[in-house]
Amino acid sequence: MEETKKDIKSEAMSPFAKMSNEDVLKNLDVDMDKGLSTDNAKQRLEKYGPNALEEKKRSIFKQLFQFFWGPIPWMIEIAAILSGVLQKWPDFIVIMAMLIINAALGFFQEFKAGNAIEALKKKLALHARVLRDGKWLDIESKELVPGDIINVKLGNIIPADIKLVGGEYLTVDQSALTGESLPVTKKLEDIAFSGTIAKTGEMTGVVTETGMNTFFGKTAKLVSEAKTKSHFQQAVVRIGDFLIFLTLSICAIILVVSIYRIEYKHVLHESIGQIVIFILVLVVAGIPIALPAVLSATMAIGAGVLAKMKAIVSKLTAVEELANMDILCSDKTGTLTKNELTVGDIQLFEAKDPEEVLTIAALASNPDGRDAIDEAIFTRLDNKEALNDYMREKFTPFDPVIKKAVATVKQKDGTVMQAAKGAPQVILQMCEADETLTQKVTQAIDSFAAKGYRTLGAAKTDSSGKWHYLGLIPMFDPPRDDTKETLGYIKDMGINVKMVTGDHASIAKELAGKLDLGTNIISVSELEHHEDTETKVKKESIYESANGFAEVYPQHKFDIVKALQNKGHVTGMTGDGVNDAPALKQADIGIAVSAATDAAKEAADIVLTEPGLLVIAHAIEQSRKIFNRMKSYAMYRISETCRLLLFLLLSMLVFNDHPLTAIMIILIALLNDIPIMMIAYDHMPIDKNPSSWDMKEILTISVGLAIVGVVSTFGLYWIGDRYWFEPITDATSKFDHLRTLAFMGILCGGNLTIYLTRNTRAIWSKPHPEIKFFLATLVSQVIGTFFSVYGLGTNDFVGIGWLFVAYAWVYILIWFLICMVVKELLYKIIGRKTHYIASAIRHAEEKMHMR
Repeated sequence: MEETKKDIKSEAMSPFAKMSNEDVLKNLDVDMDKGLSTDNAKQRLEKYGPNALEEKKRSIFKQLFQFFWGPIPWMIEIAAILSGVLQKWPDFIVIMAMLIINAALGFFQEFKAGNAIEALKKKLALHARVLRDGKWLDIESKELVPGDIINVKLGNIIPADIKLVGGEYLTVDQSALTGESLPVTKKLEDIAFSGTIAKTGEMTGVVTETGMNTFFGKTAKLVSEAKTKSHFQQAVVRIGDFLIFLTLSICAIILVVSIYRIEYKHVLHESIGQIVIFILVLVVAGIPIALPAVLSATMAIGAGVLAKMKAIVSKLTAVEELANMDILCSDKTGTLTKNELTVGDIQLFEAKDPEEVLTIAALASNPDGRDAIDEAIFTRLDNKEALNDYMREKFTPFDPVIKKAVATVKQKDGTVMQAAKGAPQVILQMCEADETLTQKVTQAIDSFAAKGYRTLGAAKTDSSGKWHYLGLIPMFDPPRDDTKETLGYIKDMGINVKMVTGDHASIAKELAGKLDLGTNIISVSELEHHEDTETKVKKESIYESANGFAEVYPQHKFDIVKALQNKGHVTGMTGDGVNDAPALKQADIGIAVSAATDAAKEAADIVLTEPGLLVIAHAIEQSRKIFNRMKSYAMYRISETCRLLLFLLLSMLVFNDHPLTAIMIILIALLNDIPIMMIAYDHMPIDKNPSSWDMKEILTISVGLAIVGVVSTFGLYWIGDRYWFEPITDATSKFDHLRTLAFMGILCGGNLTIYLTRNTRAIWSKPHPEIKFFLATLVSQVIGTFFSVYGLGTNDFVGIGWLFVAYAWVYILIWFLICMVVKELLYKIIGRKTHYIASAIRHAEEKMHMR
């Protein structure tokens, strides 16, 4: 099983894998006994470059400039220019500060790919033992070139991709690079990868690839190439574009109508200059300059909450992406499992109990070595004191050629016996087993192999020197204690979980079955087959339907994530190793689990500081609350902008005048947005399924509430005109009073809209508003009420007194309840349409399936 997988890896990763050692040395033009000459090495260093990871550097000015260019920066810059033209310097300073802060946050995120590569660099060896001019030297690893002969032994980080040309064997831990849970045994003519760690043995190798051409380098290149566009950014741009288009369109109509009435109808009493200033103020109020800031603040405060839950957010938009996520690709080793080699239930043959099998296996192990298998055996052995009854006289460590380890030990009574552990078939041969025992052992091996277990045989000699087959020791990497329960919880939240591992398919299928993930596991050979024979669309559908993927490398993980994204899925990826870094960077939401490598942490959007998937489950819940806060604010902002603009447009057409002054519009903009920042603390429901920016729903509800709000404001204006202010004989004074009434209807009535966008149900449904959020909105309404009562002492803003303000509040609250009913009706209509569409799709799929 190991050999097949290893061959697949070598063939996929290096053109030298299939060559013999003689052909490799000839191809690289090097003498194995002398190595390269110093001059030759210098020439090759100039040709191939240093054995290091490359970074593409961009001018710092170009990096900064891009954060001042684009739809969102344009919105803020236009608002800043208009504020300067109007000489509203406090507004100008606040807007410019907002622009600079947004640019600084974006500039910080730009360095994530570079930081990930820096973290990868730290995993590479700093020095290497190399043969040059017939002498062994210690040099910096960056000076290695293809053709160099190097020595690798216990504890070394392999400095480049090498073809093993001398020595007996080498056990290599390449889990961080390939995701395999067990160390891999390398022998002559195998390829060993840069960045992996030698655990046991010592061998000589010839450097075949250096720098970015190594398996490690290709992984780093994938990290730098990985690019995704945040759904948050897309949503903000779409909302911003809609509001900008609406604002500029209505402002253009108002400007044209106003100029026409001034020049030709002589019905307006304002100059063209005053009209232009009014239009500019309206543009400032209509353009959603606070939208990015409020949403970013909401995510930042939410990130602080996630940090307390042991999930550190390194990219703010990850909070929103986590709420949207509908597929989670989970690395197996260290994420779903403990990354600890563990002994399973021992199969007995000639031993009296499992402890005897483990004792003999421990005697044939090295307690001071770093072998993962030996460590697992000593960990499982309960009675370690029993080993003191034996004195080891001779020990032959495990040799991958003979595939066994043998110890000669003397017992307390002076008798000598031998203990052995190794490949089950090799132990069978040693025992000269009969047909019955051979059949039992073979069946047990097959049974364990089907479950993905790696098995070892254990045997000992009796007083006559005859070998006895004691039993089989199965070994596996067990799932974490809470993994199955947590996965079930995550799936109940509407998220499809797919396992992604570098281990063999049988191991992946066994674990997936235990965790109820499904057993449709696709191996790397199947992936490559589909790449060669299937169309892109069909191949992506195969990726979409699979429960998991086995025997994959960094490139495959990267491709899997991209394929799922191409199918429209918001894809998350968890991992802990260098091999996960490219996929973590490409994923919509990359999650580095506890004890992850630096490279994985730097590539990820969220870093967990506590082991297990339970942290992810809690983080998903919290992120959906945060998302609903952002969605609530976005709907509120769209609704109130539409309400203000439509009211002003229709008023111009109906009343031949502006029902709000410039100062009123500025106050509405300030009092609407500043307190609403506290929405970041509001209590929110948790969606049962992945949250998403459904623009159809958002615009339907927002515009629907805006239309009802416009009707209510016109109703308030009409009541004031016909009844409350009817005794005022001076037309100008009466119009000033009506303006204040309209101001109150837009501000106080509109401010209550935030309580309608919090959920899809009645305003008294749980969860109830958070106290800080409630008080912030209350303050806004109190200030608006006082302005309406007392005015500003100018003709632009007159007070209407407590009596009419009280009447207005009764009217506003009645219409607030009407708006609530309209909102619920709109949600029912949307839900009904969604149900019909889903039923039609399901019916069509069933018909296709029947055909």
